[in-house]
Amino acid sequence: MKAKVIDLSGNEVGEVELPSIFGEEYRPDLIKRAVLSAQANRFQPKGPHRRSGMHTSARSWGTCRGVSRVPRIISGRRAARVPQATGGRKAHPPKPEADKTEKINAKEKKKAIRSAIAATADPILVKMRGHKFSADLPLVVQNDLETLDRTKDVQTFLAASGLLDDVMRAKHGRTIRAGRGTMRGRKYKHRKSLLIVASQDGGLKRAVRNLPGVDFATVEKLNAKLLAPGTHAGRLTIWTEASLKWLGDKDDR
Repeated sequence: MKAKVIDLSGNEVGEVELPSIFGEEYRPDLIKRAVLSAQANRFQPKGPHRRSGMHTSARSWGTCRGVSRVPRIISGRRAARVPQATGGRKAHPPKPEADKTEKINAKEKKKAIRSAIAATADPILVKMRGHKFSADLPLVVQNDLETLDRTKDVQTFLAASGLLDDVMRAKHGRTIRAGRGTMRGRKYKHRKSLLIVASQDGGLKRAVRNLPGVDFATVEKLNAKLLAPGTHAGRLTIWTEASLKWLGDKDDR
């Protein structure tokens, strides 16, 4: 199985033999498990102090007062401390010690990543994610791409190869999140666009970080979360020749 190789001007300059990993079976069930596991393992423990709501001067008035015997603050009659009273502590708050991690077998995780890599070469799956492109998949570029260190140069390459439309789709697809998240630093929901995979970072990561929805990763740090955002495989991915060679060498071991 071969793929076309393009240069920074978007012109075809040759072909390259694809590693056998691109013939991997599509397993959406394993991909979903791997992505959800990665998301769960990024969870930051949160919750109140175990004595929260108990540091108060509230004392019960006792009997013969004609009112309920809930604890009340000394300087007034407002109830406190008990969870059933307005202004009292929470009955079952989030527990910081709760273990919310999700485990996945090593072989399943490896199979999920291999399957997600193969899905990047399937035009049907890529179009189902909503990506806009006109080139043949998989997208393989000369190693000159790894030397780019300016956003302007990356934009020129994307425009020449017909991929800038997908970046603009991500830019104009930003929406306001529903619910309380708008008050907690998560006001907008952003769309995912290209994933650029290289053998090393020569400044390309910094060059693409300001492009909407575009991510960069070195080939040895690929994971299911990058290849299948939201558990949906088929992300529009750009591979350099060196990254494909690394995949082929790794697969032969």
